[in-house]
Amino acid sequence: MNAHAGFTIAYIEAQWHSDILAPGKQAFARRMKAKGIDEDRIHFFTVPGAFEIPLFARRLAASGRYDAIAGAAFVVDGGIYRHDFVASTVVDALMRVQLDANVPVFSMVLTPHHFHEHAAHLQFFKDHFSIKGSELADACMQQLLNLEALDHHRVETLT
Repeated sequence: MNAHAGFTIAYIEAQWHSDILAPGKQAFARRMKAKGIDEDRIHFFTVPGAFEIPLFARRLAASGRYDAIAGAAFVVDGGIYRHDFVASTVVDALMRVQLDANVPVFSMVLTPHHFHEHAAHLQFFKDHFSIKGSELADACMQQLLNLEALDHHRVETLT
C-alpha cells in the first residue's frame, strides 16, 4: 500500500457545463489512483456554479477532514456578465481560503477567450479539461508531498 494513500481530497465541481468538466474529473481521479490515492479517498461535490465553489471549499477546509481541496468550473461569456471577472474572483477567493485555512486549495476554474457551443469547441474543451485534470492531480499530489516533507522537517528540527 502506498504510504500516501491516507490523503483525503475534496473535489468541488460547478454543475454548469458538467459535460465539458467530466473528462477533467475523470482524469483527476485516474491520475490520483495511479499515484496511490484510492477513489474512496476523493470526495466529489457539486455546487450550482463557479461562484459557489469558494464558500463550499472554505467549509470543507474548516471541517478538518481534507488534506487538499480542488475546485473545477468552466466559466464562459454568458452575455450579461464578464466571465473573466467571475473566474478571477473565484480563483482569488480560493487562494484566500487556502491561506486562511492552511489547507492546499487548487483551481481548475478555466475561462476561454472565445467559446461557441458547436461540436469542435465542445470537443476541444473536453480534451483540454482531460489534460488539465491530470495536471491538477499532479500538482495536488506534489504539493501534499511537499507540505508533508516540510512538516516532517519541522518536527525533526524541533526535537
